[in-house]
Amino acid sequence: MKKLTTLAICLVLTSPALAESVSEKTGLNSLVGASPNTQDFVTEAAISDMFEIQSSKLAQEKKDTKVNDFANKMIADHTTSSETMKNLVQSGKVKADIPGSLDSKHQSMLDKLKGLNGDDFEKQYRSDQISGHKDTVDLYRRYAKGGDNADLKAFAEKTLPIVEHHQKMAEDLAK
Repeated sequence: MKKLTTLAICLVLTSPALAESVSEKTGLNSLVGASPNTQDFVTEAAISDMFEIQSSKLAQEKKDTKVNDFANKMIADHTTSSETMKNLVQSGKVKADIPGSLDSKHQSMLDKLKGLNGDDFEKQYRSDQISGHKDTVDLYRRYAKGGDNADLKAFAEKTLPIVEHHQKMAEDLAK
């Protein structure tokens, strides 16, 4: 494991353009606390927003009263976050492409939720929300600390407390 980590760090240092994207996708950036590049941040944040919105709409459809208020909050806040980021990109302040659909990992998670009902749905939804918000808090924190685009960095700084609150709310659902 140590050799693999050392090799990955060497790749990051010797091939920054390629390694940043690979390192973000594999979790190496998170492991070493490195900031994602602008495109990686936009991609990961957009996919996170899409998953939160889609999975929370599914929770509403399932008529799960325990998570309904939480789901409403996720839809509202992640829609706002998506719109703000989209406006930054469309205005030219951020040079990045916003993905139009979920990646395979998040699509699989959503597909799994679609097949569940009752307590099984609730448990999986809560689990997905806790782990997803943990990852999102980490992403926003790292970009807010060392992101390479001032406007996007300000967005990450402003949005971070909201995502941290979402993480706490998700953890409280499990109680």
